[in-house]
Amino acid sequence: MSISVVILAAGQGTRMKSDTPKVLHKVSGKEMLFHTIDAAREMSDDVTVVLYHQAEKIQAKIEENYDGLNFVYQDAVNYPGTGGAMMGVSCRHDKVLILNGDMPLITRESLDKLTSAGADINMSVIWLRDSSGYGRVIIEDMSVVGIVEEKDCTPEQKLIKSVNAGIYLVRRDLLERYIPLLENNNAQKEYYLTDIVSMAVEDGKEVHPISVPEEEFKGVNSKLDLAHAEVIMQRRIKEQLMRDGVIMHLPDTIYIDCRATFEGECEIESGVAIHGYAQIINSHIKSNSVVEDSVIHDSDIGPMARIRPQSKLTNTHIGNFVEVKKSTLKGVKAGHLSYLGDSTIGEGSNIGAGVITCNYDGKAKHQTFIGKNVFVGSDTQLVAPVRIPDDVMIAAGSTVTKDAEQGDLVLSRTPQKSIKGFFYRFFGKSE
Repeated sequence: MSISVVILAAGQGTRMKSDTPKVLHKVSGKEMLFHTIDAAREMSDDVTVVLYHQAEKIQAKIEENYDGLNFVYQDAVNYPGTGGAMMGVSCRHDKVLILNGDMPLITRESLDKLTSAGADINMSVIWLRDSSGYGRVIIEDMSVVGIVEEKDCTPEQKLIKSVNAGIYLVRRDLLERYIPLLENNNAQKEYYLTDIVSMAVEDGKEVHPISVPEEEFKGVNSKLDLAHAEVIMQRRIKEQLMRDGVIMHLPDTIYIDCRATFEGECEIESGVAIHGYAQIINSHIKSNSVVEDSVIHDSDIGPMARIRPQSKLTNTHIGNFVEVKKSTLKGVKAGHLSYLGDSTIGEGSNIGAGVITCNYDGKAKHQTFIGKNVFVGSDTQLVAPVRIPDDVMIAAGSTVTKDAEQGDLVLSRTPQKSIKGFFYRFFGKSE
């Protein structure tokens, strides 16, 4: 079925108590509006986003990540409310799916259920033990006969447990007929999209209530809601990965970005965080390590290591308290306590404890190149830019500021000097 999708993202989100627009708060690494856009684009080639509060900022962020979307700015001053948001929206297809930008947990399966039912209007309904805060849906003989916003409810209507989840599939011709007829004769002086249901019922149109899971359709309106959504999204991500063959130790302690990918035999230990577009391929990420926007291939990381963005590690061992940033390592061992930034390190090289690539001079970052089969002794500083070719040994405690030649031993130390008996003279003790 060809449908158009309209995403309502015009609200101010005051309950978020944040300067960041509500729909740009992230769930599992991605803006929650983007989760909704992804679902919409799977279903339609005609997707419109309705904006008002911080509209230009939100549109710019969307356009950094998506092409081909339509935008409508709501005149919320003169036409506030969800009905006002639909004024000026034009859709191409005969059916229109109306979504909310603050529902990042919606799945394609639930949307398919909503769009496949045959009626003039299909509307999502949740049954809640505590229905306070939601518009009540009045259902008779398996059909919707009315919706009442909570602030307009009578005491009897407030006892109703069926609530409006805020997502609809509507025939386009009905939208075109009913939206211009909306009025704001209510307690909030807003134009309610829900009023089109009453109009449809009065006209004898079919309005079907579609039962949907609360977990997916409850909106994110506060940072507490955001945290709850994060827990649910994380559970989904990790359950799917484990079904696909990823081993996870104490998965409740692990964070996996929704954009990360895993291939082959992977093992993730407790306390690990995987951020951004990380790719983990046939690798073992050990306890309390962090991987950000990097590729880890046939490697083991940690425990307690950090791989920062734009790193690519292949057949490499990274031990505890090692930090790698924007570096390419192939066949390298870096066992502990090192910082490797803006570097390229070749196969067979060993990085000792306490080694640092000094990549920043206070103004700019510089590159360190280390070839194959290089032994870098403990507590060495490599002051970039510097090139160390294949088959070089660097003595422990050296500060390397010049390029080496293949086969060199590089040694940079102050000569050791011993003063006989100094300890006893200093403390006034006899030998």
